This record gives sequence, structure tokens and C-alpha cells, in this order.
Amino acid sequence: MIAKDILKKVRQIEIRTNRLVDSILGGEYHSAFRGLGMEFEEVREYQPGDEIRTIDWNVTARTGQPYVKRYREERELTVVTLVDVSLSERFGSGLQQKAELAAEFSAVVAFSAIRNGDKVGTILFTDRVEKYIPPKKGKKHVLRVIREILDFRPEARGTDVEEALRFLGRVLKRRATVFLISDFIATDFEKALAAVRGKHDVIAIRTSDPRETALPDVGLISLEDSETGEVVVVDSRSSRVRKLFQSRSVAERSRQDDLLRSLKIDELEITTGKPYIKELSNFFKMRGKKMYR
Repeated sequence: MIAKDILKKVRQIEIRTNRLVDSILGGEYHSAFRGLGMEFEEVREYQPGDEIRTIDWNVTARTGQPYVKRYREERELTVVTLVDVSLSERFGSGLQQKAELAAEFSAVVAFSAIRNGDKVGTILFTDRVEKYIPPKKGKKHVLRVIREILDFRPEARGTDVEEALRFLGRVLKRRATVFLISDFIATDFEKALAAVRGKHDVIAIRTSDPRETALPDVGLISLEDSETGEVVVVDSRSSRVRKLFQSRSVAERSRQDDLLRSLKIDELEITTGKPYIKELSNFFKMRGKKMYR
């Protein structure tokens, strides 16, 4: 049985994301992601304004009249959300956890995809692959994906991005658009990411929370690593402690940015409690311009 609160959240996400896709993101998604290629459709007579490079010289020579080749885009895409469901994603300093944010973002991507006739699948991972939902079309399938992300209770605590990427490489035989959604609290996944990037279109979506980069000045705080269970007590009244906490966070973020930049992987950060639709819309527009340069 599915808990009523989960069904309520799924319904709320469906209503909210459908509205966003209809009003803002539908067309921008289409222009941001190309299909698998171009498929020959027909030969027709040349018309003023046609590209000279599309002229079919064999038919032109045979008929004595200029003819051009016409192609259509093989549009259907396979879109996969590779979602980190480790315990660190259950963190949220406000009303929203990173896991809920990831589910909502996955819904926006999924509804945008099915509006364009694309297939959608998902892989949920911790330090192992916890669940794989193969790509399919349709609203019912998308709602299942959202429900699984929201309601899923992982067997493991940690994060192994490398294992998830290797699994994806094994199960996806055709080129796909992959949204890797994680807080990236992990190491040693560079080679696996490069291998997947060589075959698929990969977009990194970083989930974050404001308290992960800035400690509040509230005295002694017990900090628990949700993935290892390790607990440390820090004095947040100390400006030195707060600066050290922030500098380490910034350094790790910079390291990850450098990795993604070196692999030419586009990145977008989404933060709990903060609207991201404007940034996502601009992100899609940016990708659309890059695609058709």
C-alpha cells in the first residue's frame, strides 16, 4: 500500500510541474535536446531559399531540373534520471528535503519529455543500484517514477556514483540524455563519468541545502554524517570554525566544477526552498543555442 501523504505529494508535484511545462518549459525542452539524428524523407524540386548543399546532384543530372534532399529529425529521445537516494539526500534545513527537491525536478524533466514523445526511465542509487525503472512513455509511467523517488527507502546509506554510472553504461545500449541528480558527496567517479559522457548526453544536477555551506552562529552543534553515522560536536560561535566549514565546502564544490568543466558536462544547481524554474528555463535556452550553432 502507498501512504496517503506520498500520493498527496505526487499529486501536488504533478499539478505544479504540469503547469510549469505547459507555460514555460515545453518548447525550450524541445530545442535544448536533439534527437538521434536526421532521417532521409524525400526528394523535391529546388525552391528559392533552399540550401545549395542539400541539392541531390544525381537526380538533378537525370531530370535536368535542380532537386534537393529533405530530411526529418529522428526526434524520439530516451531520457534517464540517475537519482541519488542516499541518506545525505534526506537532509533539509527547512521544509523541503533534497530528496523531495530531486523528485520534483525529475518530474519537471519527465513531463517535459513525455510531452515531446520521449521515453523516460530512472535509476535510483546509493552505494549500489537500488532500483532500475526502464524507459517507457506515458503519464502513468512518469507518475510511477515520481512515486518511487519520493517513497523509496534505500537499503544502503552511502553514495557510489561510479557504480551507478557503470550500471547505466551496461543497461543503456542506445544514446540517451542522462540527468545525474546528486549532492555529489562521493569520490573516485571521474573515469566512469568520462566513459558515460563519451556515449551519452550527460547533465549534472547538483542538489544542495543552504546549511551545507554556512553554519549558523547558534553555539555548540552536533553534526552527524548521515551516510557514516559519525558525530562531531563543533562550536559554531567560533568565526574560525564557521570559516573553515565554508572554505572546505567551497573547495569541494570548486573541485567538482573543474571535473565537470573538463568533461564538457553542463551543470545546474538546485537548492532546497529556492525556486529554480527561471534558472532551468535559462539553462534550456543556453543548451538550445549551443545545439544549433
